[in-house]
Amino acid sequence: MKKHNFNPGPSILPQYTIDETVKAIQNFSNTDLSLLEVSHRSKEFDAVMDETKALFKELLTVPEGYGVAFVGGGASTQFFHIPYNFLAKKAAYVNTGEWASRAIKEAKVFGEVDVIASSEDKNFSYIPKGYTIPKDADYLHLTSNNTIFGTELLEDINSPIPLISDMSSDIFSRPLDVSKYAMIYGGAQKNLAPAGLTFVIVREDFLGKAPRPLPTMVDYRTHIKNNSMYNTPPCVVVYSALMTLRWLKNLGGVAAMEKRNIEKANLLYSEIDRNKLFRGTVAKEDRSRMNVCFVMASGSEQLEEEFLNFAKGKALVGLKGHRSVGGFRASLYNALPLESVQLLVDTMKEFEAAH
Repeated sequence: MKKHNFNPGPSILPQYTIDETVKAIQNFSNTDLSLLEVSHRSKEFDAVMDETKALFKELLTVPEGYGVAFVGGGASTQFFHIPYNFLAKKAAYVNTGEWASRAIKEAKVFGEVDVIASSEDKNFSYIPKGYTIPKDADYLHLTSNNTIFGTELLEDINSPIPLISDMSSDIFSRPLDVSKYAMIYGGAQKNLAPAGLTFVIVREDFLGKAPRPLPTMVDYRTHIKNNSMYNTPPCVVVYSALMTLRWLKNLGGVAAMEKRNIEKANLLYSEIDRNKLFRGTVAKEDRSRMNVCFVMASGSEQLEEEFLNFAKGKALVGLKGHRSVGGFRASLYNALPLESVQLLVDTMKEFEAAH
């Protein structure tokens, strides 16, 4: 039975990515060697790294003056790399959930952190608005999409200070104005590739001003200068990322993907709002297209486990919500087809009719 994968991450990947990665694991670029064992210094893998970086820039329309690097350690490692490189006196953060909170915690090791806005008062169910960005801060840090709580910032804000954003879970889901950011980063395990790769897009004139000595691996210039191969990269994950980027380009790029994502999200949110057994947990204007959070409506709470089992019987997997929110979470990443969302909607209607 085909599974419909709503897991929040690691999550669904394009079938093309999986198939092509399997082929390369068996025989990479006609070398008669597996991608698992090939040298990252070979001309064949050099070509993979070059194309991956070039497609990354092309699909996101990255302007001149920006470097793209692929590093290890996940986005969580970037939580301390960023203040290590950029926090001299004070940094500004907006707290919109678990991952923003962790980034704030790491930054406090290096200096003053000004949390200029937070949605913690309502369990991170909205995106703060109307806050003032301090012009004396070294940078402003945002988390654009919140996988646990299901909120998303769907526009690129204007900032009077360097803007940094964690886009782990919504990169490539909509067009970006990269020029508004000093840095964009994220883990690969949502819209790009399996876990094990972290992408960094950084304005090069933002680098080289660290207020403290930088270890070699923490300095972003190391990875940009060495084409992300100062140390051995996760070759399989880089290759999978390249396959996903080729798949994305073939479908029409990021603008086409945004249209698909809007269609999927609107379909599911409309059913949540219509169905008497369910309710959303997020302010409507801040609802995420990537992670749709919802719970049983008041009076129907006792049906939660029954619905999860009912959905599993329909081959719908990964729908259990995070313990911080409860209920359900449907992750609608780029690779999830509309038919999977339609099946979930049909299942919700069928469950409503039975109760």
